[in-house]
Amino acid sequence: MNLPKIFKSLLAGTVLTIGLAGCGPTSSNTEDKAASTPTTAKNQEVNVYTARHYEVDQELYNKFTAATGIKVNVVKGEAEELIERLKREGESTQADLFVTVDGGVLANAKQNDILQPVTSETIDKNVPKNLRDADNNWIGLATRARIIAYSKDRVSPDQLSTYEDLTSDKWKGKVLARSSTSLYNQSLLASFIELNGEEKAEQWAKGIVNNFARQPDGGDRDQAKAIAAGTGDVAIMNTYYVGLLANSEDPEEVKVANNIGVFFPNQETNGTHVNISGMGLTKHSKNKENAIKLIEYMTSVEAQEFLSAHNYEFPVNANAKKPELLNSWGDFKMQELNFDTLGEHNKKAIEIFNKTGWK
Repeated sequence: MNLPKIFKSLLAGTVLTIGLAGCGPTSSNTEDKAASTPTTAKNQEVNVYTARHYEVDQELYNKFTAATGIKVNVVKGEAEELIERLKREGESTQADLFVTVDGGVLANAKQNDILQPVTSETIDKNVPKNLRDADNNWIGLATRARIIAYSKDRVSPDQLSTYEDLTSDKWKGKVLARSSTSLYNQSLLASFIELNGEEKAEQWAKGIVNNFARQPDGGDRDQAKAIAAGTGDVAIMNTYYVGLLANSEDPEEVKVANNIGVFFPNQETNGTHVNISGMGLTKHSKNKENAIKLIEYMTSVEAQEFLSAHNYEFPVNANAKKPELLNSWGDFKMQELNFDTLGEHNKKAIEIFNKTGWK
């Protein structure tokens, strides 16, 4: 039987553990000690397919293992690839949880029938309804707002208002954004399609293209750096990247963060667009109980505060305290819509990007 490397190593470790146990003493004292010590036997594991590639996630998995004895095996990949892999593996999959960073992708995973509902009173208490799938096929893990970052030297906050205003002539040659291949931009435009209709969404995308300071290049952090370099004055980006820059070990990145401000647009209309990271229980999970325990832990106050303090995402658990930096940005009205619609409108969003020349 051909097994992935990660499971070969796990099996080898299990065999080694059994072999060592067979050579040890058999007193009742030893048995009691073994019973109270967390183990990593086959029935004490949970296998995660994740498109979240953050060190903080692994740190939390390690904390979970230390507390429960349940080993977390991680397979990383791009979200679409992992969904296709789960479909291909079917009932033979070893995956128990699917984790990703975008509401549209979570909706896509549900539509592809690779997830199953999660039943847990603990999770229901940890995560509000609006940050869970209506059928509990996925559970929110963290959120990030797609804000307007601006140059503190060249832009006053009172000049800013809405996403739509970025298409006005006053921002000609001053707007920065990453490529249309970004899931974050696709979901942002998908939200406009849902809220305002396809025609207005297309007008917005065309207006942003007309006001580009340069052709899209790099990730969100690169847009912030371009503001600092004077290439543009405003950028559409996620909040947590500002936090990562502000707390970087690179003094130049810290300088970039100090030179940009955070503005939450559309507070008088539909609210600021928020995207979500989430965890879904796979349809053919072999370790369902352990998987649910991991979701419960990841959405607990302890884990949520750790995640927010180290990755600068907003916690989904309302009882979790936000770090000082996030509090300094102030409260904001969140765009309210069903995250499933981000997946439903994704194809049309890509079509609009292509049509308007947003590369």
